[in-house]
Amino acid sequence: MVCYRHCVSKKSCGGCFSNKNGTSEECRSCRIHACVGEKGIEYCFSCKIFPCKQIKKMDKRYRDRYDQSLIENGLMAKEQGLAAFLAAERSKWTCGKCEGIISLHDNECSECQTFFGKKRAGV
Repeated sequence: MVCYRHCVSKKSCGGCFSNKNGTSEECRSCRIHACVGEKGIEYCFSCKIFPCKQIKKMDKRYRDRYDQSLIENGLMAKEQGLAAFLAAERSKWTCGKCEGIISLHDNECSECQTFFGKKRAGV
């Protein structure tokens, strides 16, 4: 829910690994989404070769641009359990003013447009 696609459209999104209904074209053509489907797993952290080359490449980009790590998030979800991880993330990315969703791409609330923190590189 913190991705740019979700925040801009304000449409309900089941996440990157949900079924293809209601997701954007970028989501439907995603190589990571296809890989997960081919392997019959739900999340990358469930894979025997996590973190793979694709995830490492994407992790570098997200660390550089957004100060977020897909690898660290995956390991935390695996260790803590998905429910606990998602609860912590929901708290982290919920606007304290209006309870909207803070986009990790621009640090702005999708509802009240409050800006949180510094602008990210590449934004």
